[in-house]
Amino acid sequence: GAPTVSIFLKPPGVIPPGGSTTICCICQRSYGSFVLYKGSHRLHILEQSGSRAEFSISNATYKDRGTYNCHYLEGGTVLARSNELEVSVEELRLPRPDLSILPGHEVTAGADVMFRCTSSHPSTGCYLYLEGQNRAQLFSREQGDYNLSHVQKGDSGRYSCQCYTINASREWSAVSNTLDLVVR
Repeated sequence: GAPTVSIFLKPPGVIPPGGSTTICCICQRSYGSFVLYKGSHRLHILEQSGSRAEFSISNATYKDRGTYNCHYLEGGTVLARSNELEVSVEELRLPRPDLSILPGHEVTAGADVMFRCTSSHPSTGCYLYLEGQNRAQLFSREQGDYNLSHVQKGDSGRYSCQCYTINASREWSAVSNTLDLVVR
């Protein structure tokens, strides 16, 4: 079948000006090449190792914000395009929240897990990030909890959270500590 390409930020989250992150593109096939686009503008042919290619953003500025996607080519033909990846660059003015996992970060498959993102700042919403995923999950507003029921092996990985104020000028926190969830 046709290959698929995934795109994600490592580490994930809103980036502060001057901060850094890496855009990662992964395809199951390893003999083609990757091209990174920002909007409809072709940026780079990416250096790759195996089925993975990376583009580093260092010393980020507001010019780096925008929508990125990755094309996978073989012999000059585009075989697959990734979903769009939204990159945000904002001042991080709120304190860093604290992420915890209940009942613990090692669980057996089928268990229920609760992620708790604790922010010292009132009236915030928070996002839960899993490294390698393009989409963030929104915590339920009331407690800052995110429940994951019947976890599977695929839920394993490195999690973090980031909060923002719910008002006209959205202000962001730094990204929390990271926690590795292990599903046995």
